[in-house]
Amino acid sequence: MIIVKTKEEIELMRQSALVVSKTLGMLAKEIKPGVTTQQLDKLAEDFIREQGAIPGFLGLYDCPSTLLCSVNEAVVHGLPTDTPLKDGDIVSVDCGALMNDYYGDHAYTFEIGEVDEETKRLIQTTKESLYVGIREFKNGNRVGDVGYAIQKYCEDRGYGVVRELVGHGIGKKMHEDPEMPNYGKRGRGKKFLEGMTVAIEPMINMGTHKVKQLKDGWTIVTQDGKPSVHFEHDVALVNGKPEILSTFKYVHEALGITSDEEDEFRAVPIEV
Repeated sequence: MIIVKTKEEIELMRQSALVVSKTLGMLAKEIKPGVTTQQLDKLAEDFIREQGAIPGFLGLYDCPSTLLCSVNEAVVHGLPTDTPLKDGDIVSVDCGALMNDYYGDHAYTFEIGEVDEETKRLIQTTKESLYVGIREFKNGNRVGDVGYAIQKYCEDRGYGVVRELVGHGIGKKMHEDPEMPNYGKRGRGKKFLEGMTVAIEPMINMGTHKVKQLKDGWTIVTQDGKPSVHFEHDVALVNGKPEILSTFKYVHEALGITSDEEDEFRAVPIEV
């Protein structure tokens, strides 16, 4: 069942999402060669609690960590380790926070040092596909419209779109209806309703779309060992149009990136 939110509830969700946004921005300054994802996990837990929130992943489904850090061929759900990140790696950092009884949940893929051009193109395409999908989250459309848009954008560029893992509704639970696949057919699936809140999160592979799970019971990796990229935003349907509740502006500020990619999806600009 889809749980629509009032404007007041959406504002509470924006606060939760911004806890995650600020956490990712803080981590952006720390992610570099030689740092371990376990170190990042500790920094994130402390930072989230300092903001008056609770780590959203820690303990959820018995998750042992605040962050899920997926390096190189890891798609999602990578558990933090004591292996140092090295020059040329990429890492998807997925983070959640619970505040005011609502969850925030989004992710950013970071480059470590100098990354090869082929991987850079995959990162750029995946990030672009996130906004291509968000653009379809509007009055009159259905779940399949978002999935189709992301799938076509990425497959037209030669990449594999993961099938086994999907985006989701979000609210007082981390995972609510509807599921939001990154593939699909136009006009299919549940219809979008005013006040819906979802997490849209393309997971795109350089090679095959096929994945497998490691023995740790969490980490999902590509079957062919090629890199995978993951970006995620929390989005609400407001006045018939998509409004992003999370932001990458804190990450962009930390990394010195200038971007207007989120501007069309905001009623009010976020101050950085």
